[in-house]
Amino acid sequence: MLANVRSCAIWGLDGILVDVEVDTSDGLPGITLVGLPDIAVQESRERVQTAIRNSGLFFPRRRMVINLAPASVRKEGPAYDLPIAVGILIASGQIPPQSVDGALLMGELSLDGSLRHVRGVLPMAAVARQQGLRRLFVPACDAPEAALVPDIEVYPVSTLADLYAHLSGQRMILPQNPIDIEAVPASPPTDFQDIKGQEHVKRALEVAAAGGHNLLMIGPPGAGKTLLARALPGIMPPMEIDEALDVTRIYSVADQLPADLPLIRVRPFRAPHHTISHAGLVGGGNWPHPGEISLAHRGVLFLDELPEFGSRTLEVLRQPMEDKIVTISRAQGTLTFPANFMLVAAMNPCPCGYYGDPVRACTCSTSAITNYQKRISGPLLDRIDIHIEVPRVPYEKLSYDRKGEPSATVRQRVTVARQRQRERFDGLEIASNAEMRPAEVHRFCHLEEKGQALMRSAMQQMQLSARAYHRVLKLARTIADLAGEENITAVHVAEALQYRPKLGLM
Repeated sequence: MLANVRSCAIWGLDGILVDVEVDTSDGLPGITLVGLPDIAVQESRERVQTAIRNSGLFFPRRRMVINLAPASVRKEGPAYDLPIAVGILIASGQIPPQSVDGALLMGELSLDGSLRHVRGVLPMAAVARQQGLRRLFVPACDAPEAALVPDIEVYPVSTLADLYAHLSGQRMILPQNPIDIEAVPASPPTDFQDIKGQEHVKRALEVAAAGGHNLLMIGPPGAGKTLLARALPGIMPPMEIDEALDVTRIYSVADQLPADLPLIRVRPFRAPHHTISHAGLVGGGNWPHPGEISLAHRGVLFLDELPEFGSRTLEVLRQPMEDKIVTISRAQGTLTFPANFMLVAAMNPCPCGYYGDPVRACTCSTSAITNYQKRISGPLLDRIDIHIEVPRVPYEKLSYDRKGEPSATVRQRVTVARQRQRERFDGLEIASNAEMRPAEVHRFCHLEEKGQALMRSAMQQMQLSARAYHRVLKLARTIADLAGEENITAVHVAEALQYRPKLGLM
């Protein structure tokens, strides 16, 4: 007898429907598994056989051939355990074939028949809805994630025995209730009001969040660079539902979605260690998975101790920072992952960290300082719009009881500025000022007469390149948006010029 059960494979961030075909025939008992399975899928034969028996069901002692179609798509992971088990039960006459019509099944089986978590449930549910399937049987722990997809019934399955009882009509499983997206927490852990001092750095972070600009903080150890970076997601505009689903899909495929959080509402903050590999940062592996830059999509990628990162690792950031995507090519094909992130980096001014510090003397030689700062290439630095110094916080400010401006207030200003940009760039493939190309800079960044005079003087004295000139105008445009002004004035240009690298420091 031949049975057919629908399941799903993951290719990149998308799902591909897979037909699990089970054929039983007379002959020497055994299971032959074909269809380009990896080792985890091959091992499902032992898991499925033991799980069926321990669930009180009959495992047929016949020759079985299991085909995972299409055979051209590689199958990986243990998510095919459940559809293979159901296919065997249908082929052996224990479950009626029509019980799985219009249904998609996925799940890893334990030896006792209980179901374990699998990755990529959200894109699997999305492709099921696109292909007209209206029922989804998933492990109970993954049901809230699958329920984010509308117009589909999600059934939380705890054990294979429960699913057998449901499909055979003995005891029904109640569908998962729809998820109230608005009830999912969306508050970042670090608030601006808890950070003492550093008002000028907070202002720079506000400008960066309002225009989507990359930022580099330079200062001695213990000045608060990491704490300031962690507070940045709290002042960025709240994620729309489409953005939240986009981010959740990436975390689902990467198997990094928190067990108690079916939807990610807080903008991601990723802070990889400087020992991270090339593949860990941009994604890769024999079977490519998203890297840190994709996990930071729609959020912040924080690189602390920037010069300590490998030069090759840092150079691969240049293309994703421009294109907002990362493309990974392998023999099996080419995958594209999203990488629309804000880069926030932090570094010490020298190896000991105290170059230019007014309290503690620097112990580094001039050559050591130069070599340390030259670890970061000019092309990468040129893609960072805001360079800001983070000095040590004096005792008076640390001991001051009065709290600063809360993140919610700053976020309101940033959200209004982003809304102005959306209206300005309506119809263009641009979402923020940082993404403007030279044509858009010429169109939207008009300077008043005093602003032109200041910019002309700055070009001569600071020896700005054409790219640096455009970046100053983008920053001035963002500062004007925060002030609610349509025209860029000399005041806005003056503040934008303050965020250029300081001579002698970089």
